[in-house]
Amino acid sequence: MAGMEPQPAVMFTAEQIARRVQELSRQISSDYAAADELVMVGVLRGCYIFLADLSRALTVRRRIDFIAVSTYGQQTCPSESLRLIMDVRSDLVGQHVLIVDDILDSGLTLHYLTHILRARNPASLRTCVFLRKPGRLQVDIAPDYLGFDIPDVWVVGYGLDCADRYRALPYIGQVDPQRL
Repeated sequence: MAGMEPQPAVMFTAEQIARRVQELSRQISSDYAAADELVMVGVLRGCYIFLADLSRALTVRRRIDFIAVSTYGQQTCPSESLRLIMDVRSDLVGQHVLIVDDILDSGLTLHYLTHILRARNPASLRTCVFLRKPGRLQVDIAPDYLGFDIPDVWVVGYGLDCADRYRALPYIGQVDPQRL
């Protein structure tokens, strides 16, 4: 049909994703069982579907907040090209904080956010990432909770996009951005 977008090649099905989210939620719920409350800080925009599914599956008391980071320009130091464009609204002092992100690519965003949020004196600070590209990491950072490792390819679906397309797919698919 004319006007139809090509469908990405499936990397992880909706069923595989649902199983992994359940596994992660069991581990996180166990790890935070003694905490009064968990503050989940979602990194916009790609995390929103993962964050929603994960938060619904948890058995611990939790709150959700959001943060957004943008890159600008090509600076000599990559971390200088990051800037906070939307901050959390919660006071994180003494709180158990879990940063939830869609993808760990270079690691610069997660490194930047952990630095910023750690300075706010949370009781604990951990990270949960849905996808990681181990071959692309530029900084030494490892998520506390990880959905899947993937190769260095462009992926879409389940909140991830390519030029703001494909976010709503219920699966993770691989695309070639040059062919879109």
